[in-house]
Amino acid sequence: MRRRPVLPSHHDDMEKGGGKPASSRLCFLATLCAMFWVLIFYFHFAVVSNEPEASAAQAGRVRIARARLQLPEPDGAARRDLPLASPARALEPPPPVARPEEVVVEEKPAAGAREEDAPPKVVASYPFERALKTAENKSDPCGGRYIYVHELPPRFNEDMLRDCEKLSVWTNMCRFMSNDGLGPPLSDEEGVFSSTGWYGTNQFSVDVIFGNRMKQYECLTKDSSIAAAVFVPFYAGFDIARYLWGYNISTRDAASLDLVDWLMKKPEWNVMGGRDHFLVAGRITWDFRRLTEEESDWGSKLLFLPAAKNMSMLVVESSPWNSNDFGIPYPTYFHPAKDVDVFLWQDRMRSLERPWLFSFAGAPRPGDPMSIRGQLIDQCRSSSVCKLLECDLGESKCHSPSTIMKMFQSSLFCLQPQGDSYTRRSAFDSMLAGCIPVFFHPGSAYVQYTRHLPKNYTRYSVFIPEDDIRTRNVSIEERLKGIHPDVVKNMREEVINLIPRVIYADPRSKLETLKDAFDVSIEAIINKVTKLRRDIITGQEDKDFIEENSWKYSLLEDGQWTIGPHEWDPFFSKPKEKGGDPSSSSAEAAKNSWKSEQRGQN
Repeated sequence: MRRRPVLPSHHDDMEKGGGKPASSRLCFLATLCAMFWVLIFYFHFAVVSNEPEASAAQAGRVRIARARLQLPEPDGAARRDLPLASPARALEPPPPVARPEEVVVEEKPAAGAREEDAPPKVVASYPFERALKTAENKSDPCGGRYIYVHELPPRFNEDMLRDCEKLSVWTNMCRFMSNDGLGPPLSDEEGVFSSTGWYGTNQFSVDVIFGNRMKQYECLTKDSSIAAAVFVPFYAGFDIARYLWGYNISTRDAASLDLVDWLMKKPEWNVMGGRDHFLVAGRITWDFRRLTEEESDWGSKLLFLPAAKNMSMLVVESSPWNSNDFGIPYPTYFHPAKDVDVFLWQDRMRSLERPWLFSFAGAPRPGDPMSIRGQLIDQCRSSSVCKLLECDLGESKCHSPSTIMKMFQSSLFCLQPQGDSYTRRSAFDSMLAGCIPVFFHPGSAYVQYTRHLPKNYTRYSVFIPEDDIRTRNVSIEERLKGIHPDVVKNMREEVINLIPRVIYADPRSKLETLKDAFDVSIEAIINKVTKLRRDIITGQEDKDFIEENSWKYSLLEDGQWTIGPHEWDPFFSKPKEKGGDPSSSSAEAAKNSWKSEQRGQN
């Protein structure tokens, strides 16, 4: 017998019972498939379809916030709702206000509203906040004091020193570049110097002295994000001195324009648009403030360049009407290496006998009808208590540091009228000698060196207005004799105590506890930048600042914010006739100052 197969074929099943078992399986599978697709469609339309709307809305809010703060979109993000940047705007210099780096979007629902419907809150984080926070680290002695120094190409500094014979039309500056810019050591022919620290320093050598002192600064950093300020070691004074006579304006401006172009390409510049940068120039500000593009006009336009206006520039004479420079002392002949050198010198100045009531060292200015030097010389000649050192052409004694210092050391008061411009080095030489300065114009010291000298000028000096001398209403001898001896003693002590703040220590060393002119200047720059940064964060930056009244702001005490009429307004009023500007007359004074350099005058 043949045996039937155990498992029937598919064809046999279809013939028996009308195919009932196969239909049940198909129905079951169809039901599962239908349920699966129903779930897929439900999930897609009921859940997923709502998320793009929420994401788009959220993305839109973030893009709006970024647009308000001018932040770039992340790579690949949609930008269709933002206008394209104007090509002209792309050529503008970086903005002077620090731009936030981050945007934090937070939700703060209104009363009765759902949390997801709350408007976004934008919180800005500034790139200089890390630098500010370093000051909070009490264990870090450099916290809040770090300086970042740009590594400039040598054409901006060291190359100039290699060509030192070309730094001045009248003087071979090479000998003054020795000893890190202090010049040759001085011999004590008159017995007026101490045993160490005295050099034949040129009055316009602050560029290199300051730069070398910066190399010894204890809080230098390679990390610009923690820097309280950024130093630009450009020898601006040496640069312009090469080209002030006989060169066209393109040559005079070349290095300044090159420097600005170099700086603006650096990431450190973009943090604050240069407002945390500073540089030093050992010349008067008028050498860098050419008003026009006329070839006959004086100097370069460095301080009028838009980018340079954001920086701070330390000069030996600043402009009363501009805020991007401030005055630092002219260098004297004394550059101590240790605190004890200063203390010994101060004690010596206290103990000196001073037989002359007052003295004057200088030359008349017959070509300047506004100069009072002629009257000062006349009054000194006619007084038995005045020592006069006339410094006209051919008078070699005026070019001798020991002769000048000996005269100042023997006088109670030293007359300090304007030089060819507002200021003169002689003021600091006389203070170094413990002699009380007598000023005749507030621009000679009071609005210049407000970081180095007391704002209350009566503590250390005497002020006699120039007009009182011109009209011969004041006898200098009678005025000085009328000051009580105890007051004179206190004033002289104040002057002697100020000596460390108006001298530059030897750049190859550092004073232990005393602050010299370099330290005072650095502290002033750091304070300025730190205050500006904090004001930006809190939104308290002064928008009503009147730059033309810069000299008034410099006289404000801590806690004072507003300015008003001042007794010195007549000294700094701008001439109105023919659109006059005091800078033009100051430029003429700058030209005349070169006559003094030709004579070797101080």
